Amino acid sequence: MGYTKEDIKRIAQEQNVRFIRLQFTDLLGTIKNVEIPVSQLDKALDNKMMFDGSSIEGYVRIEESDMYLYPDLDTWVVFPWVSEDRVARLICDIYMPDGTPFAGDPRGILKRVLTEAEEMGFTSMNVGPEPEFFLFKTDERGEPTTELNDQGGYFDLAPVDLGENCRREIVLTLEEMGFEIEASHHEVAPGQHEIDFKYADAVKAADQIQTFKLVVKTIARVHGLHATFMPKPLFGANGSGMHCHQSLFQGNTNSFYDESDKLGLSDTARQYMAGVLKHARAFAAITNPTVNSYKRLVPGYEAPCYVAWSASNRSPMIRIPASRGLSTRVEVRNPDPAANPYLALAVMLKAGLDGIKNKLSLPAPTDRNIYIMSEEERVESGIPSLPLNLREALDEMLRNDVICDALGEHALSHFYELKEIEWDMYRTQVHEWEREQYLRQY
Repeated sequence: MGYTKEDIKRIAQEQNVRFIRLQFTDLLGTIKNVEIPVSQLDKALDNKMMFDGSSIEGYVRIEESDMYLYPDLDTWVVFPWVSEDRVARLICDIYMPDGTPFAGDPRGILKRVLTEAEEMGFTSMNVGPEPEFFLFKTDERGEPTTELNDQGGYFDLAPVDLGENCRREIVLTLEEMGFEIEASHHEVAPGQHEIDFKYADAVKAADQIQTFKLVVKTIARVHGLHATFMPKPLFGANGSGMHCHQSLFQGNTNSFYDESDKLGLSDTARQYMAGVLKHARAFAAITNPTVNSYKRLVPGYEAPCYVAWSASNRSPMIRIPASRGLSTRVEVRNPDPAANPYLALAVMLKAGLDGIKNKLSLPAPTDRNIYIMSEEERVESGIPSLPLNLREALDEMLRNDVICDALGEHALSHFYELKEIEWDMYRTQVHEWEREQYLRQY
């Protein structure tokens, strides 16, 4: 896009923008913002807008709380859904008072790993994300229920797909905000939807995921619906994933493509995949960050639970889509939309770069359906499972130097602490299932 400060000030005036949201993301992936009146726009554009970092999950203690918001001018957009007293937003990087980037800023963590990729000769990482979501009805108080708004299935059309109007309005809103939408359809489970947008470089892709979530939730609310990116809201139905298509480029050359290879995959692509597979169990805590995430990663619901790859099979964790040439890419299928997109892309990239650096060799592809293989067959084929729960994932993460290094000490320790609390609350809670199962029996 390439906005200048003058462009932004001019557009703000022309479009009657009254408020600007300076947006950033906390460690858990929640969008935060500091809203300022347009009179403060100059100050914000000069990187002089301060906020209290101690009030943000996983940021800093109260005695070191002053932090600065540095807006990324290319992320300027005016929200289409507010017609009067219009609101615009800028996505910001977080800096310390001494002018250094804040070590715990998720966007900064992704940029740091991308710098490492640049030092290895890769000018960009392209990412095409596919976040899925559910639409539920709301009650008379506007609170979400677990009642679905349709009984549609994969690629269904109206009248079965009652979410179609809402989904269409989401698409139109996203397009107005500069997204290039490639597809929009009903997913496998009733009430489940997917909207795919064109790939972008990693930071922009993560920004877009966050914007996408905001738009989906906002437009759903207008339709009296609640949109959720919870990975597995319903027992017995497919969960929501966020498959991430990724490739590395050197200038205009796709480093993953080699026309002389029978699968069209370069050594770089194979080494990258080998790295992703090697570190998958350790980065799962980031790509699948909630207790609920592991209810999705179970056999029988099309979600990958096994650390393997294939060019012709959807049961492994990595799939190679059919396109070749500039479109050659790997699709990592285990992430879910509860993940912080900046951290998720950072750890996957770091894992892949480790594979390239150490010239790791890729195991043989798994072209049969892993779900119907016995445990013995899987062990024999060298196919490990992803962690079974958040506790196991956190332990794997702490044991892995590559993933710990990707996050850095600050983010790692704060993320781990927050997630340990989450696991402990879940572990000690008595759930309805237990009462149904045991109350009468014992």
